[in-house]
Amino acid sequence: MTTDIGTGYTSDEMMTVAAARRLRDGQSCFVGIGLPSTAANLARRTSAPGLVLIYESGTIGAKPDLPPLSIGDGVLAETADAVISVPEIFNYWLQPGRIDVGFLGAAQIDRFGNINTTVIGPYDDPKVRLPGAGGAPEIAASCREVTVIVRQSRRAFVDRVDFVTSVGFGSGPGDRERLGLRGSGPRTVITDLGILEPDPVGCELVVTHLHPGVTLDQARAATGWELAAAPGLRETEPPTPDELAALRELTGRKP
Repeated sequence: MTTDIGTGYTSDEMMTVAAARRLRDGQSCFVGIGLPSTAANLARRTSAPGLVLIYESGTIGAKPDLPPLSIGDGVLAETADAVISVPEIFNYWLQPGRIDVGFLGAAQIDRFGNINTTVIGPYDDPKVRLPGAGGAPEIAASCREVTVIVRQSRRAFVDRVDFVTSVGFGSGPGDRERLGLRGSGPRTVITDLGILEPDPVGCELVVTHLHPGVTLDQARAATGWELAAAPGLRETEPPTPDELAALRELTGRKP
């Protein structure tokens, strides 16, 4: 749920702006639908106009005016630089490590950045069956780095995911290498409360930034493990008027 935090912008807007800032001009970005797509398209409108958006349906360089409803939304093909087959996207572009960043959402994420979008509860008798993997496991495995955007709560931020749909750092240091995964894994997790990054030694996610008005106690209360703070914990820069205007134009939200 988005929350108006009394600053002229919502917690979701802060999260989306913070995520967009992490994408760099000229990068190629494999985009998931939903929050990742909104943030990636905001980046292309603001700080990274040369960002190349790639969607699972085979569109390269898509430039939608509004966030697409799905990977099959016609606007992606209509505005793309090229449309190729799904096997070519995965076999030629993704798996050999040619894509800079994968941008993913999550239903659950754990302390080592593993993502679950498959089931809540036991796999054979789940409480909730989620949309599933799609291309996320290969995105998490093969992109040079991964950014995750997800609202922070104890339901989503768990000590161990119920099912590993997409591998982050497995059970800790060395697991990605043992599994033969090409990419470096999740380098940033953006939430509505702050920004988490993996500890360089232990690979566990720690909080590096808190959004304006958010306390460390709030972030810890919304996390299912004992969340550590990185040395030099900082406050996220609030959205600028230009960033908010671009985001609201993109989503159709009136100020």
